[in-house]
Amino acid sequence: MMSSMVLQLFGLAFVTSVLHGHEFSTHLVTAPDLPVVEIGTNFTATCVIVNTVEATADNLYWNLSESSVVPEKNYIKINESALAVTILISGEESEWLFCICKKNSPYVSLNKSKFIHGIYLKKAYPPRRVENLSCVAEQAGKMVSNTLNCKWDVVGGQTEDAKTNYTVMVQHDSGTYRSSTTILNTTFVDLGLFPHYMQLEVWVVAHNLLGTVESEHLKQDANEFVKTHPPSKVTAIPEEPFPNSLLIKWQHPIDDVRIKLTYQIRYCQSGSHAWSYIPLGDTDKVITSFRLQNLQPYSAYVIQMRCRNRDGNSGRWSNWSANETKTTPEDRPRSKPDLWQLSGGDYGEEVQIICKDPKHANGRITSFGLIPYTKNGRLEQEIILADQNQNSSESRVTLLKKISLADKQLVKVCVNANNSKGTSPEACLGIPVRSSERPTVEELKVWTQEGQMFVEWKRPNNTGVTEYVVEWARPGKTDWQRENKTTTRTAIKGSLEKFVRYNVSVYVIQSGRIRKLVHREAYLEQGAPEQGPTINKSYPAYDNARLVWDEIPLDKRRGFITNYNISYRKENEAPKSIPVPANKTSYTLTGLLGNTKYEVWISASTVAGSKNSNPHSFTTLRYAPGTIEGIVVGVSLGFLFFVLMALLLCFLKKDVLKENFWPQIPNPGESTIGNWSPDYPPKEETPKENCVSGVSVLDVGVCEVKLGFEEDKTSLSLKKGKYLSEEHSSGIGGSSCMSSPRQSVSDSDEGPDLADSTASTVQYSSVVASSGYKGQTPSSHSQHSIFSRSESTQPLLDSEEHPDVSLQEGCRQVQHPPRPSLFTGAENQNSMESDDFRLLGVDHHDFCPLREDTELTTEPDSLSADTESAAVSSYMPQLGGYRPQ
Repeated sequence: MMSSMVLQLFGLAFVTSVLHGHEFSTHLVTAPDLPVVEIGTNFTATCVIVNTVEATADNLYWNLSESSVVPEKNYIKINESALAVTILISGEESEWLFCICKKNSPYVSLNKSKFIHGIYLKKAYPPRRVENLSCVAEQAGKMVSNTLNCKWDVVGGQTEDAKTNYTVMVQHDSGTYRSSTTILNTTFVDLGLFPHYMQLEVWVVAHNLLGTVESEHLKQDANEFVKTHPPSKVTAIPEEPFPNSLLIKWQHPIDDVRIKLTYQIRYCQSGSHAWSYIPLGDTDKVITSFRLQNLQPYSAYVIQMRCRNRDGNSGRWSNWSANETKTTPEDRPRSKPDLWQLSGGDYGEEVQIICKDPKHANGRITSFGLIPYTKNGRLEQEIILADQNQNSSESRVTLLKKISLADKQLVKVCVNANNSKGTSPEACLGIPVRSSERPTVEELKVWTQEGQMFVEWKRPNNTGVTEYVVEWARPGKTDWQRENKTTTRTAIKGSLEKFVRYNVSVYVIQSGRIRKLVHREAYLEQGAPEQGPTINKSYPAYDNARLVWDEIPLDKRRGFITNYNISYRKENEAPKSIPVPANKTSYTLTGLLGNTKYEVWISASTVAGSKNSNPHSFTTLRYAPGTIEGIVVGVSLGFLFFVLMALLLCFLKKDVLKENFWPQIPNPGESTIGNWSPDYPPKEETPKENCVSGVSVLDVGVCEVKLGFEEDKTSLSLKKGKYLSEEHSSGIGGSSCMSSPRQSVSDSDEGPDLADSTASTVQYSSVVASSGYKGQTPSSHSQHSIFSRSESTQPLLDSEEHPDVSLQEGCRQVQHPPRPSLFTGAENQNSMESDDFRLLGVDHHDFCPLREDTELTTEPDSLSADTESAAVSSYMPQLGGYRPQ
């Protein structure tokens, strides 16, 4: 407390002395104004009020960088006009410490710029002694460079406003040398001429605004700082008599007058990074050659060398020389071939005997000797040449022989390896009875860790295990390694590739027999598939589609497929996804729309990623399966039901249908209607004919015929009424000719008796043109119209029921010439058919054709009046049929 008060009083006295006799534009003054403050220490500042009574120490407060108010607990009031503050210096950035007066009066408010004053705190770390100082003078040509390069480790921090500078000092008997100042941790010193065999003292001076400090002094012989080039022209020489050694030779990199050197040699087999070092005591002398011993015959070795100052223990080693690779001479194989077997054949009914070169082949294996053994003893040795195209003898696998398991005579095979120096010991392998034997151990585990594949298994319960064989196979390549009988966990030592599936198996060699354990598939490292599945077929239906795809080829999977993902979408819509298990190669999409095009793709996933297939498109069917068939069946059933119902209705209503569609028509042959004229008695009826059997010529006008009708009108009316009341129809069933119904006009003088006798029948007649019917050609002398009997079943026409009306209309329509012959040739035929026949109420198309055997015996022009009168009678229908005149 006393020291703090003394410091405050000293500061106040200092401020007073400074302010004495001066005029200021400010009423606040702060002190002390130091060039730098040390980070991590306490700093005390004082603020004094001068030349004003408007403020006191109670109106003052402190701020850091105008924003952070210093707590009042750090304030110390010296008197009414002075206020001190103590703060901890932290952080590396420099900042301001302000003393400010509160606005307690209008004067202070109006002159606030005079009531603020501050101190700029420039922060810095104190300099620290550097560590791990080292200096090197490198070889330049055949001499040592005069430049000494030094480096060190900086201790402590630095700030931007107060950096620490470093200077290297070197002192020897000739004087002191110093480097240029630097803020880095490395520099050099120029010594002029390198002082061989002299004592050097080297140190580093660190200084900044807070002070100066020196590093530990390094005192060594000057040659201890020298780093020469590596030995030059390093050469390894193999010697045939010594297959286990190589002779190493080299040259000194610098003259021994300036520096004496010691050497270090290291070597390893080619491809390995396990270096072996020659002890320094064996090369700690002035030598230029050395013999490496205890090497493997016919093995490639890599040799490197380096050197340093021999006098002392802390000389700088040179860099290692370039690799020198040489192969030791051949020697006789010292180990057995690595013999193994593979199952082969379609059903595993054969084994393939294979082997790798001996681990210590000591030369290039040129052939193998295979010796089969049967139950009866040893057979003759077979020589199998080795494949000389493979470079690596350790990984070379040679197929020796294929043995069928059906040949039960063989019990084992033995194999030896041969090179140019001799033959190896034999390796034997028992032939299994069957290639597939029950596993003797289980719980095989395979996993990868840090770029290696590990295998672990459970030891079999029975004893007699000789060794284990761990086998890993990929398509086209198989390799294996042997483990001793106590091992249950190992790492595969062979060369494994990423993204390749291996089938890992463990075999136990027991009592000379091979027994297989369960196998596992594994990857050293998995990746995303190289290609996606191939969609080879799609079977679209109405609302679903079945997709079938091919699995990714094994060499393209690059990992275990965990699942498939099917994505599909319609045009311009977001896709939908469906996960599918990895063991599926087909799937049916459901909930689709009919007659819609879909795009689909399938992605295959592993733990490392996925890969999509090429897009595949399909269009669903317009109709669902069975829709068209259902419509056809429904319509057919409906039609069948309709037909059955119609038949049933017809069957039930057959009498009604018969009455409406096939009415009962009276038989004219059985009619009781009388003849047309009662003056002609009926004659005996002749047999009915379909066609005319005779011709009568009528030469009388139609209107005159009407007069005859009117005379008998009374009798006709009575007969007609009787006919209509009894028959209700005028058709003649079964007749082939049609005509209008009329009462017959008798063609003889038999009188009214005949009319009475025929009153119950009505005959039909037709007028047939003499030109022939429907293409028939009558004889040339029959060129006139005739009457023919008709048997039409047509009902009576209106003109038939009312003959008087028809006749009156016919007379008005036809202007008959003065009594021409009725049949005067072909020119009168159409007139007769179209006019006269209508007068009679007869359709001229209903007349029967003339029979070819009918002859006209009377010419029309020669007809007499009697004949014409008879023709009229023949024209009228008779009940018994037509009678020729």
